Amino acid sequence: MSEVKKKPQDNSADQQNANKGTSGENAAHKAGRDNRANQKNPNNTKTK
Repeated sequence: MSEVKKKPQDNSADQQNANKGTSGENAAHKAGRDNRANQKNPNNTKTK
């Protein structure tokens, strides 16, 4: 399966959209949420 490259504005919208009410998960939203959690974690050595 070939991945279609997203436009920046589409990715930005996806990061804000949690796909509420569906059984799936938005990969861009999950990546942004995980990145925020990693940055706020004081025990994470990757972001320092």
